[in-house]
Amino acid sequence: MATDTESRDRRKDERGARRKNGRLRNKGSSARRHNGTSMNSSPDPVLVTAEGESSQTWEEDYEKSIGDMVAQVRNNSALSKTKCAVDRRLWMSNTRSLSPWSYSINHDENRIPVDIPEAQCSCSGCINPFTMQEDRTMTSVPIYTKIPVKRLLCDTKSRKQRKKKKNCIPEYRTVVENIAVGCTCIL
Repeated sequence: MATDTESRDRRKDERGARRKNGRLRNKGSSARRHNGTSMNSSPDPVLVTAEGESSQTWEEDYEKSIGDMVAQVRNNSALSKTKCAVDRRLWMSNTRSLSPWSYSINHDENRIPVDIPEAQCSCSGCINPFTMQEDRTMTSVPIYTKIPVKRLLCDTKSRKQRKKKKNCIPEYRTVVENIAVGCTCIL
């Protein structure tokens, strides 16, 4: 009797394992069938690439787009104005906001990209939409986002000065940094 129950339990376990494995196999094969190519898994659908593409291309495009933004900030004086006023004639969101902001260049030699445009609130208060004047009963605060950058973890200058870290090999590693991308009003 004990052997009958053990053999029944074993058969149930085998069927359960076959079912689980079958489901997993089907999921994997459907991912490969998507658009006829095998896809690399990624939690972000934007970052999913075909197997033939390399992440190097994505990194180059990312660095190029940040470089383009830096060039726009340097070449367009309207983006770097620190005036606390709303300009409805311009279609740039930083001047049409009730909490306007300007852009400055965040420069760091130990990071790739070296320059990143960063928002700075132009007003300490917010613009009242009825009077179009600054209202200090509300406060302008920066909005932050996390962006991936490559950071030099072992600075060669500090290594020469201290000489304590003899095993320090300078290399770039991907880290996440908080960068201000705009401003908003809070009470």
